[in-house]
Amino acid sequence: MQYKQIFFFLALFVSLVFYGETVHAKNPVSFHDFVVKDIYGDEFYLAELKGSKVMVVNTASRCGLTPQYEELEQLYRDYSGFGFVVIGFPANNFMNQEPGTNEEIITFCQENYGVSFPMMSKISVKGNDIAPLYAWLTQKELNGKMDSRISWNFQKYLIDETGQLVDVLSPRESPLSEKVTGWITAE
Repeated sequence: MQYKQIFFFLALFVSLVFYGETVHAKNPVSFHDFVVKDIYGDEFYLAELKGSKVMVVNTASRCGLTPQYEELEQLYRDYSGFGFVVIGFPANNFMNQEPGTNEEIITFCQENYGVSFPMMSKISVKGNDIAPLYAWLTQKELNGKMDSRISWNFQKYLIDETGQLVDVLSPRESPLSEKVTGWITAE
């Protein structure tokens, strides 16, 4: 077994034990194969998003990019009619910029930015305790598309209607960029 596979299975085990994240397929081949916990601790089946385009974003409340919540919310409201969903995954992987509990995070997001898009439970998006979904997003061996590295908070992953990874956008790229809106509205 290759080292990357061993690392993936170790990360999967750690996530299952500590974060309650579930994967239905032995080797997930699609975004839709994952079950995650929402910000309230309930299971969120990503398979329910089949047929929708999805932007996955690792978020933080104390980051210079935190105001992107406003743009993410605008994007979600403006394009949800196109079968588009934003999903936020709070993570504390960069300079302790998301130290809060799930309850503190959702309160902050709603009170300061009116966030109504789905927010998930806080996870790790890199390192030895990387969540299985983020291992899939960042490893070509798992997602079949590309390798990437989470460089900071608010990195964006675009997932198509069939659950396949399409692209990764830098943390500084606006959620409202023409690249994003054009992708959402393209047939």
